[in-house]
Amino acid sequence: MASLQTLSKSFPGWVFFCCCCCLPLLLTSSLPLKGASTAHHACKLRKINFQQPYIRNRTYTLAKTASASDKDTDNRLIGQQLFINIKENNRCYLMKRVVEFVVKDVLLTEVKYQYPYVEEVAQFLASLTSELSSCRFSGQKEHIEKNLEQMKKKMEQLGENGKTKAIGELDLLFDYMENACTDVPKKGGNKKKN
Repeated sequence: MASLQTLSKSFPGWVFFCCCCCLPLLLTSSLPLKGASTAHHACKLRKINFQQPYIRNRTYTLAKTASASDKDTDNRLIGQQLFINIKENNRCYLMKRVVEFVVKDVLLTEVKYQYPYVEEVAQFLASLTSELSSCRFSGQKEHIEKNLEQMKKKMEQLGENGKTKAIGELDLLFDYMENACTDVPKKGGNKKKN
């Protein structure tokens, strides 16, 4: 204690204390370095978003209702094919883009009058993409764009049934988004329809 009082009375003592104690602490702290990418952290959602029974039930009920009208059992819009050549750290960004497309080009079209809970599910999904607004891809974007384009083309080829199929796969979209964008993937989350 006496040595601390002596240090506090002398300026060189404080310089020594800072250089020997504080500087090593600062150098080993877990703060990101200047210029380090924070995009990865921006591509994370809280697990609780997916654990709300009400919205999970609404999403799965909507998917089941639309799936009953889907005549095409050979094609899949939402599945592992979306992740071909996509690095793990870009999967959440990819799912964000898929969700944006499904909300805008499927759920918020005339189909919202054909099925129950469409608007609630669309609002929920839109809120997730809003939370991911600063989520960016890292590296090359070409594979992401290619896989998205293939999904859109397939939906377009299916005609009006393409939208039905997309709605019928909302449960898969929900699970894939959860697995790609939360820290701890849900066990067995997307094995159901693959």
